[in-house]
Amino acid sequence: MKQALRFPFYAKFALVLFILVAITFILYVGQSVIMPLLMALLFAILLRPVSNFLERKLHFPHILAALITVILFVLVFAVLFYFISIQVLDMTEDWNKMKSNLHQHYVNLQAYVKDTFGFSRKEQEELINKAADSSLDSGKQMLGTTLSSFTDSVMNLILIPVYIFLILLYRTHFIKFLCKLFDKKHHKTLEDIMGTIKVSVQSYIVGLMIEFVIVSVLTALGLMIIGVKYFILLGLITGLLNLIPYIGILIAGVLTIIASLTGTTDLSIIAGIIVVNVIVQLLDNNLLVPMIVSSKVEINAIASIIGIIVGGLLGGITGMFLAIPIMAILKVIFDRIDELKPWGYLLSNDLPKSFVFRRRIPQEPEPETE
Repeated sequence: MKQALRFPFYAKFALVLFILVAITFILYVGQSVIMPLLMALLFAILLRPVSNFLERKLHFPHILAALITVILFVLVFAVLFYFISIQVLDMTEDWNKMKSNLHQHYVNLQAYVKDTFGFSRKEQEELINKAADSSLDSGKQMLGTTLSSFTDSVMNLILIPVYIFLILLYRTHFIKFLCKLFDKKHHKTLEDIMGTIKVSVQSYIVGLMIEFVIVSVLTALGLMIIGVKYFILLGLITGLLNLIPYIGILIAGVLTIIASLTGTTDLSIIAGIIVVNVIVQLLDNNLLVPMIVSSKVEINAIASIIGIIVGGLLGGITGMFLAIPIMAILKVIFDRIDELKPWGYLLSNDLPKSFVFRRRIPQEPEPETE
């Protein structure tokens, strides 16, 4: 019988680090292909019960069930996009008023700078013109990058439903492929890993959807109470951006303030917006996230923040959204492989009150007997 080859600790540690670095490099180089594929994989896992229902309960053919599932998925997002588009069109009807309010805020800001820092309006205009001239070239470059990103986004919107359909169609084929990769003695562990990943991902995404609805409604109600005009649109934007943990809500708050200032010249509205966002976030972080989201993935805050930052560097907004579920999948795998269990614990949300190192007590030599 062959004896298993055992590596020393430093060799195993170096090998694990090398694999993690290699995976990160592959994700960075192939992000245009891998990111939409990973996004499609998550949604395919979420939609699998729908496809199974159509197949087993309604006796739809396998291909037709996968196709109808994807069509329903696209329709849900199309309705959401249409609703947001209507709200944006309503906002554009007040463009002249918005432009007038922005000009008034600009004049007030100039007066504040003059009174506080002693810069005349002419000097401020000169500084702004110089900054505009120096940023013209970078603005052209940014425009090119924006157009390229927009093109990639449109392509992903087309590819993701196609990928979802193909993953649902060939899911048994992929499972058989994984079984061929590993020896039969590991199939029980593989089945456990795939089952746990399925439940974790489905629960996490459903939790995010519930959180999106609640945060959108609460934010919209709060903005309506304080008198913000475009409260429905801003509530939806806040709910969507809140899907990006820790960072999204900050971006949503800034966008809400900017959009609100275009609808009124009253600066006191900023205080009301900040209060609404703080109250909603307190409810979200202390009630919704622990009950609906965090309990499904059990990833600690440090790992979450680092993962979101790395995901943003690798894949932009898509990478930030994918960071938490990918870490949850990795944790499921780590927890079920003995050599990787310490890495799974590193990602976990365990908070031990104390820890005592176990030291081996040297045994005294037994007395010699004659």
